[in-house]
Amino acid sequence: MQNKTILIVDDTVSNLDILIELLEEYDVIDTTKGSDALDIVRNEKIDLVLLDIMMPEMDGYEVCKRLKSDPITKDIPVIFITAKTDEESIEKAYNVGGADYVTKPFKPKELLSRVNKELRLQDLMNELRLSALTDSMTKLYNRRYFAEVSEHYINLAKRENRSIFVIMLDIDKFKNINDTYGHDIGDKVIILLADILRKNIRKSDVACRYGGEEFAILLPESSKEGAMKVAQTIRKNCEAVKISLNSDQFVHFSISLGVAEVDPSQNRAIEVALKHADEALYKAKESGRNKVEIFLAETKA
Repeated sequence: MQNKTILIVDDTVSNLDILIELLEEYDVIDTTKGSDALDIVRNEKIDLVLLDIMMPEMDGYEVCKRLKSDPITKDIPVIFITAKTDEESIEKAYNVGGADYVTKPFKPKELLSRVNKELRLQDLMNELRLSALTDSMTKLYNRRYFAEVSEHYINLAKRENRSIFVIMLDIDKFKNINDTYGHDIGDKVIILLADILRKNIRKSDVACRYGGEEFAILLPESSKEGAMKVAQTIRKNCEAVKISLNSDQFVHFSISLGVAEVDPSQNRAIEVALKHADEALYKAKESGRNKVEIFLAETKA
């Protein structure tokens, strides 16, 4: 558990100092504001949150509710730390999604025990969750999770008037690779492509194996130029890959990509956007492969 990161949220600095010292074996991030805590969990990998209830501006209940309403942060366990001991407060803490509840002044050994228990449980839950939401070969997210998280981001884009894009891509002449070099090499190409996707997208982006040799990427808070840049970077990285068969023989592969903007106001917005991206992908294939094309609304019949 040495590499676990714990976020402590408490508006009393002396409490933060005590907890930081107590949790010295972990990486600790601290803040005195609930709003700052929400920003931190979106930008850092947080494994556990220790959360005070009574804070100005935004109390711990509201912070926890917001964490649990976001599919990106909903699985981070929250342990409430508070001086409130009445049954109503404790019940509310669990109702908003708290995993545990420790009263102040807390006992160091008890708190450490609760923290360790939640982190061990989280490791187990993460293993189970990943097996359900990821593709076994590439370890990218699967189509099911892509659909779930896309809905969240599209709703957010609609509320906050943000732009959002998708990329569809697949491996050019993949059947020829399998037929010529065998399925082991074909699998290696798919795994290498997945690694390239992981290394060339932001933390907020979502890449999935959509099916077979086809992949999809969701790009929240992006732009046409940004989405095209990501697509071109991925394409160039794939083009540069050499898979060694022996000392003087290598396998190369390329991909074609289609980019489309999501219209959050549409019904079934992600399905429409993926269809548009797929049309752009088809255009890239038809015009010679190893290309990026973007769907333009004015090109619709």
